[in-house]
Amino acid sequence: MEQPLLRVEALRKEFPVSRGAIFGADKRVVKAVDDVSFSLGSGEVLGVVGESGSGKSTLGRLVLGLIEPTSGRVWFEGEETTALKGSRLRALRLQMQIVFQDPFGSLNPRMPIGKSIGYSLQVNGILSGRTLQDKVADLLEQVGLSRSHATRLPHQLSGGQRQRVGIARAISVNPKLIVADEPIASLDLSAQAQVLNLFKELQQQLGMSYIFVTHDLSVAAFMSDRIAVMYGGKILEMAGRRQLLENPQHPYTQALLSAAVLGSWQGQVEEIVLEGDPPSPISPPPGCKFHPRCPLAGPLCQVSEPELKEVEDRHVAACHVVHGVSVDQAAVPAG
Repeated sequence: MEQPLLRVEALRKEFPVSRGAIFGADKRVVKAVDDVSFSLGSGEVLGVVGESGSGKSTLGRLVLGLIEPTSGRVWFEGEETTALKGSRLRALRLQMQIVFQDPFGSLNPRMPIGKSIGYSLQVNGILSGRTLQDKVADLLEQVGLSRSHATRLPHQLSGGQRQRVGIARAISVNPKLIVADEPIASLDLSAQAQVLNLFKELQQQLGMSYIFVTHDLSVAAFMSDRIAVMYGGKILEMAGRRQLLENPQHPYTQALLSAAVLGSWQGQVEEIVLEGDPPSPISPPPGCKFHPRCPLAGPLCQVSEPELKEVEDRHVAACHVVHGVSVDQAAVPAG
C-alpha cells in the first residue's frame, strides 16, 4: 500500500480560557480540535467543511505546525513532524504552505508584491539576484497577474489580485501540500470563481495536495476528491466526493447538503432546517455534540458519543442511528 503524503492521528487542541476568576484561575479550556484522524494522498484534495467554530481552520494550522497540538501526532512523507525541532522542521515546512483567508492581512503593507512573493526563496537561500526576479515574474504570470505588479503595494491591488499574490507566494517553493484556509471567503462572487479555477488549474499542473478549508459545501464539492465534515471540533463524516453527495449518512451532512447550491447534485436530500446554534467549545454537550440539533437524536445520543466508523468502503460516519444502534434508551452504566 502506498504511503500517504500526510497522516494525522488523534489530534487534539485545547486553548485555556484566560479570563480571571475571583477564587483562583479559570481552568476551563476551549476544545477546538477533538480527536481527529485522517490521511491524505499525494495529489489528493481533501475538503474540510463545517460551520464557523467547527475547528477546521485550527486543524489546518495544526497540520502545518503553526500551532502545537495538545496531543496527537502528524506525519508528513513518513516523518513525524510533531517530534521535529529546529532546522529540520523549518526545511520540512517549505513543503507545506498556507493560503490565508484574508489576503490583505497576510501581506506586509509596506513591502512590494514582488518582494513578498520572493521572500521565502531569498531567506532560504534558494534564489537571489536576477534569477530571483525572473522567478517572481514567472510566478506572477502563473497566477494570472502581470510582471508589472511586482512593484505595487498590497493596497494598490483588488482583493482577488491580493489573493493571487498569496497563492503565488505559497507555490514559490514548490510545496507538496497547501492548506487553503477559507481562501475565497473575503472575495466578491466573480473573484471567488476565478480564484477557485486558479486553484484547480495549479493543482492539476503542479500535482500538489490540498487541504481546502471552507464553510461552503458547494465549494468543497467543486474542489475536492474527498470531503470531511467537521462539527464541534470532530469529524462527523468523511467520504469521497461522489459518495458523500450521493449518499450522505450523517444528519448534519444531510442538512448541509440540503442547504447547498450544488447544481447537478441538488435535490439529493429533502430540505432540512437546523434549529439552535453550534455547541459551545468551552462547555460542549455530553454524548454526541450534534444531538441538541439532531432530528434523529434519542436518549442514548445525550450520554454516549458515537465513534467514527465505516459505513461503506472509505466512507465513515459518527452516528448511532447510522450504525443501527437503538437510541431510544440511554446507556446503562456498567456494574
